[in-house]
Amino acid sequence: MKTQKHIKGRGAQSKIHNRFSENKYELRDDFINHCLKEGDPINDVKTTYIETFPKTIVNKVTSPDVGMMYSLNPYQGCEHGCIYCYARNSHEYWGYGAGLDFESKILIKKNAADLLEKKIQHKKWEAFPISLSGNTDCYQPIESRLKITRDLLKVFLKYKHPVGIITKNSLITRDLDILSELANDNLVSVFLSITSLKEEIRRILEPRTASIKKRLETIETLNASGIPVGVMMAPIIPSINSHEILPLAQEVSKRGANVIGYTVIRLNGAIGGLFTQWLENTLPERKNKILNQIMQCHQGTLNDSEFGRRMKGSGAIANQIHQQFTIARQKYFSSSEKIHLNCDLHKHHKTSQLRLF
Repeated sequence: MKTQKHIKGRGAQSKIHNRFSENKYELRDDFINHCLKEGDPINDVKTTYIETFPKTIVNKVTSPDVGMMYSLNPYQGCEHGCIYCYARNSHEYWGYGAGLDFESKILIKKNAADLLEKKIQHKKWEAFPISLSGNTDCYQPIESRLKITRDLLKVFLKYKHPVGIITKNSLITRDLDILSELANDNLVSVFLSITSLKEEIRRILEPRTASIKKRLETIETLNASGIPVGVMMAPIIPSINSHEILPLAQEVSKRGANVIGYTVIRLNGAIGGLFTQWLENTLPERKNKILNQIMQCHQGTLNDSEFGRRMKGSGAIANQIHQQFTIARQKYFSSSEKIHLNCDLHKHHKTSQLRLF
């Protein structure tokens, strides 16, 4: 069988069937034969932006093994195109596919800041850190033009409300002015997601994200500005980046990260097929080894949905990963403490506002 060529600039290699759709066929894109330089636009699979008008914007997170209670996503779908992204499955609820649709059909919520302000003004709302974003990246490429995330940060600052941010994009440094003011009152923390120190791995795993060099510089910039910054090595993929745990921990600690975390890859829903196809197109000689080792982390399957186990895995390989992170934390993050944001200022701010009436 002839191997299909890799789509440059995209993570997913095809459109796939939406499990909620009545149409029982698969759509596939023509594959690109020419090479792209990093950052070049892709003409064959164009990105489109679709306005949505939600009635609410803050989501309560019920998962016990996710370190957040509330999340806010100004965008659905993500042009970064990370092939492993768990959020791909959520695109099916919007009527799109988890493959190329996820990274080329981006839903935008232009009224996000207004909805956030309405939420945290509510008399029954009690301040608790809200995470940007729990699903897709709030600093993906379109944010440079729309500035929805920046508008959200202005609301958090206005109401002295705590916010956590996780991103792969150096665009966050554009908002240093607001982030610095939030940090002055201990109202913000940032996690940079970094999966590898190797640019060649980044380009195929996360094709439209900021370069590794840019992300490391972003850690330095945030740290120098007094903004608490940590790193998530997520996900760990056996035989792709699992050997980089200690060198990556050392490098990000040197750059100013004060905490590090990780997750083990799990290929839930449509992601299993997408990831397998991606391996066939990018790392065919290692495909079987990688898939077998992923299954060893999840009790013989590509995905284990059991709370408490699904994010870290189980078995010998998962235990080795855990042990390496234990060593990394002891060696490079021995003095780090969990970041606790200030939830009291918003309460006092709201009380002061009510006195005006």
